[in-house]
Amino acid sequence: QTQLVESGGGLVQAGGSLRLSCTASRFITSTFNAADMGWYRQAPGKEREVVATVTSRGSTNYALSVKDRFTISRDSSRKRHYLQMNNLKPEDTAVYYCWVRRSEGYEYWGQGTRVTVSS
Repeated sequence: QTQLVESGGGLVQAGGSLRLSCTASRFITSTFNAADMGWYRQAPGKEREVVATVTSRGSTNYALSVKDRFTISRDSSRKRHYLQMNNLKPEDTAVYYCWVRRSEGYEYWGQGTRVTVSS
């Protein structure tokens, strides 16, 4: 069963923007609202790293490498969370994974969407 569906990756030139979306359509609204969520990425030959997170209360946290360039947000009416990525750099090239952790502790991952930034 697919719990999270991602979209929005692609190829962009350095300095460009992309917005990633992650839809948790199978979650009931109360479960979605009580969950923490975020985005991770994995570049070739590197370990997966956290990019940004947003708690159920709306507190956000960012990796230093993306701070002031990326913005995470969530929309309970659509059961989605987003990652707006501006001023993209070649080092942002990676497969991006959305992540959701329910209040009970269960974790879910998206299938991954590739972002390629050309110089």
